[in-house]
Amino acid sequence: MEISGIISAIVIGTVIGVLGRLIVPGRQRVGILLTIGVGIVAALVGSAIATYFGVGDTKSVDWTEWLIQLLLAALGVAALDRSKRRRR
Repeated sequence: MEISGIISAIVIGTVIGVLGRLIVPGRQRVGILLTIGVGIVAALVGSAIATYFGVGDTKSVDWTEWLIQLLLAALGVAALDRSKRRRR
């Protein structure tokens, strides 16, 4: 992976993480760095899942891939929030 690919993964992961956080209702006790980390992981895993199902590379906007990434990010943020609530 080239440096431009890493930078784009960070940028896209940040956007995915923030949007995933907005999907989860209520206030989350998850910091911004964890949100970005969840977004980056969700973007990478979501791309792999979309590629596996053959919807990762289309001729237009990859809406299905974005939807998978957003759902994974929302699930990740919700899981982190739930684990932080249990610790307190």
